Amino acid sequence: MVEDKSQLDQLVAFHGHLCPGLAIGYRAAQAGLAKLGVARARNEELVAIVENDSCSVDAVQFLAGATFGKGNLFFRDFGKQVFYFARRGGAAAVRVALRADVMSRPPEQSMIADRIASGEATESDHRSAAEWRRQKVDYLLRAPQEELLDVREVEIELPPPARIFRSVTCDRCGEPVMETRTIWQGDEIICLECDRAQENG
Repeated sequence: MVEDKSQLDQLVAFHGHLCPGLAIGYRAAQAGLAKLGVARARNEELVAIVENDSCSVDAVQFLAGATFGKGNLFFRDFGKQVFYFARRGGAAAVRVALRADVMSRPPEQSMIADRIASGEATESDHRSAAEWRRQKVDYLLRAPQEELLDVREVEIELPPPARIFRSVTCDRCGEPVMETRTIWQGDEIICLECDRAQENG
């Protein structure tokens, strides 16, 4: 449920639009933080692990204060609306997963989505899809948490805290690069981008 309209408005401004994915992340982050009993991270004390790279992750970043820059946001490319929240030094983590049938579409909407994806959609198709998204967002923001999400405590091994590594200069492109993201070729130190370009060239 939307507990703080101004917070949601700020989130939408941060992300750029309100969509089902953002609504999922909003509800998931709210649920995870509440279950863990924490507020937004100021530094790295709170860790978030996300299993997708959709709009929902922007809500996790905004509400939980977990970012790649702070080193407390971790991405696992599993393609699932699953989110973990944990405190460093804490005993347990919270796993939040979208329930299986929440984003199911009626057959007609699935056909419309296929036509949109193939570039064969009509104006009517686009209007219908937009109305379906609007209704889905409204549902995601208002439905009881237990209807949308599976929230449970779990034990997981957290990724190590962020470290600052020395930068070195790539002998090919001359740009600074994190030392741990380089390889040696003969007596040259090469960044991964230059190494990939050499393989593809």
